[in-house]
Amino acid sequence: MLFGGRSSEHAVSCVTAAGVLGAIDRTKYDVVPIGIAKNGQWVLAGNEISGWSLTGGELPEVAPGDRTVSLAHLGGDHQLVVTKSSSVPEELGAVDVVFPLLHGPWGEDGTVQGLLELSDTRYVGAGVLASALGMDKHFMKVVFEAAGLTVGPYVAVTDREWTVSPDRVRERVAALGFPVFVKPARAGSSMGISKVDSLDGLDAAIEGAREHDLKLVIEAGIVGREIEIAVLEGRGSDAPRVSLPGEIAMVDGAHHEFYDFEAKYVQGDAVNLSCPADMPAVDIARVRELAALAFEAVGAEGLSRVDFFYTAGGDLIINEINTMPGFTPSSMYPQMWAASGMGYPELIDELLQLALHRKTGLR
Repeated sequence: MLFGGRSSEHAVSCVTAAGVLGAIDRTKYDVVPIGIAKNGQWVLAGNEISGWSLTGGELPEVAPGDRTVSLAHLGGDHQLVVTKSSSVPEELGAVDVVFPLLHGPWGEDGTVQGLLELSDTRYVGAGVLASALGMDKHFMKVVFEAAGLTVGPYVAVTDREWTVSPDRVRERVAALGFPVFVKPARAGSSMGISKVDSLDGLDAAIEGAREHDLKLVIEAGIVGREIEIAVLEGRGSDAPRVSLPGEIAMVDGAHHEFYDFEAKYVQGDAVNLSCPADMPAVDIARVRELAALAFEAVGAEGLSRVDFFYTAGGDLIINEINTMPGFTPSSMYPQMWAASGMGYPELIDELLQLALHRKTGLR
């Protein structure tokens, strides 16, 4: 089990790992937790859930160590090897499957997936291309539009555009109308996202988002309910499985304008999830169909959460797909499956079994 990582979502990944460690069937799986420190080092991590949970508002973190873990393809087996300066490398044993509980760049974006493909190691979740598309909010929208899904108005802003022609960027954003949401193109967990109500606040929001990614997506504000769908890969050649739709609503008095990082992970009572969402049966069927379409449009595997805006007029506008959504017991993805009849431990087992039966390489 890989967690932590180099991205700004390091702590979120640790919290996800704590959830899986607490629920996985230890009589069926021999779990080896590998933490990735913020400097990129792989280290043997403890099995104690408390070490990776969000307690007292403090964010957990994987610390570097004097022993480094690597994944090697030795003699036809996928071996975990531990090395230490001036010591003989130690083999920990063969690896059947990797559960990459990584969020954000250098983990959820196809980079680790490529490493696992090169070592011919099976792993949970989407492959290289689908992971990269799911991470990049710009190209994700391009693919969704090509698949016939409705996408809200937006502009993509590259580092060069903002550096060379900031006035032109401001003009393009103003044409969307305010409010807008300024987002790093390749970050998650609402990192670096801000709501901007006028042109006066745009530059500061852009610079804040650029701390996470020099490429940005700026979206027009959409008035609508936030509807989410959990998608699970079908078995064999079966179609993707989709949960009942869930709806996120901010709790009165929570003091959050939108579903930001604090609302998601720090202030646990800031949001309510209703599942199934209060929607007409015809719209429930339609949003589930669209979520499966989005899953297949990017070529996802394993799991994904697909988010929509549901307008008062009944329109369903896709916001994004997340190929490695938050996966703690209280996260939206497991909660929606629980409401749909599949509990958290069963969901973990299903994902591992799907990965064990899926070959690496082109498929």
